[in-house]
Amino acid sequence: MRKRLAFAAGLVVLSLQLLAQDEKLDMATIEKIRQEGLQHSQVMDIAFHLTDASGNRLTSSPGYFRAANWAKDQLTKWGLTGSMLDPWGDFGKGWELQKSYVAMTAPYYKPLIAYPKAWCNGTDGPKSASVLLITAKDSAGLEQYKGKLAGKILIPEVDEVYQQSFKADANRWTDAQLDSMAHAVNRPIDTAELRRRRGQFGRGGAMAMLNTLRNMAVQEGAVAILSESPRGHDGTIFVQGGGSYQPTAPGNFLDVVLSLEDYMTIVRLLKAGMPVSIDADIKTKFYTDDTKGYNVIAEIKGTDKKLKDEVVMLGGHLDSWHSATGATDNAAGCTVMMEVVRILKTLGIQPRRTIRIALWSGEEQGLLGSRGYVKKTFADPATMQLQPAHEKFAGYFNIDNGTGKVRGIYLQGNEACRPIFTQWLKPFNDLGATTVTVTNTSGTDHQSFDAVGLPGFQFIQDEIEYNTRTHHTNMDSYNHLREDDLKQIATIVAAFVYNTAQRDEKLPRKPLPAPRPAGRGGF
Repeated sequence: MRKRLAFAAGLVVLSLQLLAQDEKLDMATIEKIRQEGLQHSQVMDIAFHLTDASGNRLTSSPGYFRAANWAKDQLTKWGLTGSMLDPWGDFGKGWELQKSYVAMTAPYYKPLIAYPKAWCNGTDGPKSASVLLITAKDSAGLEQYKGKLAGKILIPEVDEVYQQSFKADANRWTDAQLDSMAHAVNRPIDTAELRRRRGQFGRGGAMAMLNTLRNMAVQEGAVAILSESPRGHDGTIFVQGGGSYQPTAPGNFLDVVLSLEDYMTIVRLLKAGMPVSIDADIKTKFYTDDTKGYNVIAEIKGTDKKLKDEVVMLGGHLDSWHSATGATDNAAGCTVMMEVVRILKTLGIQPRRTIRIALWSGEEQGLLGSRGYVKKTFADPATMQLQPAHEKFAGYFNIDNGTGKVRGIYLQGNEACRPIFTQWLKPFNDLGATTVTVTNTSGTDHQSFDAVGLPGFQFIQDEIEYNTRTHHTNMDSYNHLREDDLKQIATIVAAFVYNTAQRDEKLPRKPLPAPRPAGRGGF
């Protein structure tokens, strides 16, 4: 038995050595990365400064700039060069919630779990108002409310039946699920299915009705409109934007999102004929002195005479929504990417290629920061006119799926990278990272690079409370971060970045995409 075990162990060691030889992996350095990343991590300290110490990081808000300036200064302290807030283009108005009090005062007192949507006006001082139930199902049905909205808080009727959840908020990918992903076949995107997944069918009439209601509310002088939180329960509220943030756009009519439980309490009371009153005191502030958007950029300069001008990039989006501190979306990604470059600098690594970190802004409004950076630095996807830096780009790695540990990597359809990444994951199979899938995950900043034919990748991560509890919610705080998972992510990403920087050749690329003018199937 001992001989068989020794023989099996010898085969494992030999296979790893052969893989290392094939990709020329520096196993001694990878072991140092493991030790530094797993035993001497600073991820939770970094996360504290990006979340608790900075507050929410809505793009171009004071909280965003607190976090961005701290990150810029910290990267400089670690020895990175050229650390700066880099303008990527025009964004719009900054916005800040400065006070928020919402409570039901009749038929009895009840504090409400409520957050105004971003870029909304406030109440212009304390207001006490009766609540008007809107039962209309379409714009035509709103005719009955004309002349009745002044001084009222409006609540559209919904028929929501609460469904208890019998599933865990947090899950890890099973071996069977990962195996299915590994054997997936790359298929053309079904655009009809994509639209269905985005919920674009069956909502046009409801959205038109709500827009008409808001316009009537502004014209007649209503105080606010209340919104139900989609997917929200147990006091969790999913809160996003309330309208335009463009510099010349007026402030948006006050739209306040309530927890499902509070919202339905008010609806039931009103349907039973019991008057409801609410006190609200909401103060917001707009910032228009500088309407540009800014990313955080810094580098570890390359040292190889032939390769130092080529660039490996890593990043995540620093901006968040405003009802919490955006811990899992996406302070987690920025935390681990900062930890990656800290690890590499601490170990004194001299990369052949330049390593560039980017912490993006405007991601929540449509990947704006990374798209703007790619457009000015590499290529415009609308024309596919390539900049010189396009040829010198080696690869981009992104983290933006929460606090869950890495289980593998999405190839984004770049099948030529499969054998490379499979080898790179081998030293981390014991940490649960094993899977390479040709499929893609959407909605993250790696797509900005892929859109102009550059190799950009997002890692497969365990779904730890992400879509059930923290994504865009008032619960997305520091407490929901998993320290051991963040350590594992940073360690693996550091090795991927290092391997890309040291490789003789850049990562393989897919064929260049055709130009995609705005409005014709871009991002």
